[in-house]
Amino acid sequence: MNKILVTGSAGHLGEALMRTLRADGQEVIGTDIVPSLFTDMVGSISDRAHVHRCMAAVDAVLHTATLHKPHVATHSRQAFVDTNITGTLNLLEEATTAGVRAFVFTSTTSTFGDALTPATGEPAAWITEEVVPIPKNIYGVTKVAAENLCELFHRNQQLPCLILRTARFFPEPDDSRATRDTYHDANVKANEYLYRRVDLADVVSAHRCAVARAATIGFGRYVISATTPFTPADLAELHRDAPSVVHRLFPTYAELYAEQGWRMLPTIDRVYVNAQARRELDWRPQVDFAHILTLLANGQSDLRSSLARAVGIKGYHGQHFADGLYPVAQGAASPRQ
Repeated sequence: MNKILVTGSAGHLGEALMRTLRADGQEVIGTDIVPSLFTDMVGSISDRAHVHRCMAAVDAVLHTATLHKPHVATHSRQAFVDTNITGTLNLLEEATTAGVRAFVFTSTTSTFGDALTPATGEPAAWITEEVVPIPKNIYGVTKVAAENLCELFHRNQQLPCLILRTARFFPEPDDSRATRDTYHDANVKANEYLYRRVDLADVVSAHRCAVARAATIGFGRYVISATTPFTPADLAELHRDAPSVVHRLFPTYAELYAEQGWRMLPTIDRVYVNAQARRELDWRPQVDFAHILTLLANGQSDLRSSLARAVGIKGYHGQHFADGLYPVAQGAASPRQ
């Protein structure tokens, strides 16, 4: 690819992509509504004229710009539609007109919504690309709609589009107050590498693999998460007694956790599976739970990759609230919804 457009270039993933592509000597242009060292063109993707200007001579699009789950409490539903749906439509229209050869859309495992939660007594959910999303908020609804627009443009305009449903990679504290009050932040994230987290550097490598493979594949959806050590045979016990499963697979984990004063989750209700992404995209994620244990064994307390450390914590609103970075407790209703 000759020239790559990165949307959301001031965000976590956008900045990480810009840093990496620039370091590799790639011609890349970043756009965001927020000025930054990695934003070349300031403007909104909901502005079709701005998108048209950004798309000049572009060969590939990495579309990371979005309103996120934490914005549900502070932004209207219409704002989510404007950014996540209309903005994506503008990019797809202009990419088609420009003859772009690869369009990679950053989606989220949040699209699965209520499909992630098994009923009482049921095994943990095994989350692959075959699971049908059941969005539970406007964020999930608009991301699914944007995914469907990508599929439509591939089918009708032959635009190569790949969708990456990324697991958690944000460095901020958990958005659940109960979780923050119960576990050390690094403990939370270490646990999540078993089933629902991915390092920022691995997300970047997945996007680069997707750009390289888009023209060959044409269209596809992929779960982008750390490689889980679990199998379907573990699911029933995971939902009853997760520590027993983890101890069977990683006999040294309990001692390493004890040295940190950490605890394993009592139960795990879902497992994200990245097998299809590794197989079809030739993606090789580097960070998993075994890697985290190796870091702990070597006395390292910062579990992030060097790229994740360089990007750092950004937050979502540019301000603090009574509950820290988040304006309301997880699951609380917003008066603007």
